[in-house]
Amino acid sequence: MADRIEVWAQSLLEIAESEGNLHEVEDELFRFARIVEGNDNLRAALANPGQPADRRAAIVDDLLENRSLQTTRAIAAFIVGAGRGHDLPAIVARFVELAAARREHEVAEVRSAVPLDDAQVERLAVALSRATKKTIEVRVVVDPTLMGGIVATIGDTVIDGTVRHRLEQLKETL
Repeated sequence: MADRIEVWAQSLLEIAESEGNLHEVEDELFRFARIVEGNDNLRAALANPGQPADRRAAIVDDLLENRSLQTTRAIAAFIVGAGRGHDLPAIVARFVELAAARREHEVAEVRSAVPLDDAQVERLAVALSRATKKTIEVRVVVDPTLMGGIVATIGDTVIDGTVRHRLEQLKETL
């Protein structure tokens, strides 16, 4: 299965690069995959093999219409239309990693209770780059279940700066 995800991700990378809008497609697909990942009903609808392929693709097109590039809509619709809706988050995650690797960067997925502005994202990227000694690109996922703070995941490394984690550390110290 990992081989299929790798092939799909490589193909997406080639398509987005050939269209000349890799960064925008990467960002839009990342956000769409997180939405799919966080919505059980949507994920089930996009992965339902009983649903005709054109209907699954139409769902994607309806969701992304006027919110993304045509390339992004076509790629996402193609993935779910080809019956890979259940693999969409994994395919996109690998695609984002490959795109960052092409730029000799690593991706940090940062979960925050609130949206972060561009200046905050930039400061976070600089701090994570300093901490890891790697060039880091930050992808923010708003996660309202966090009480506050952030959780950054870079590969296998997790940096937990949430309020809950800090309270647990304080509890252990006391």
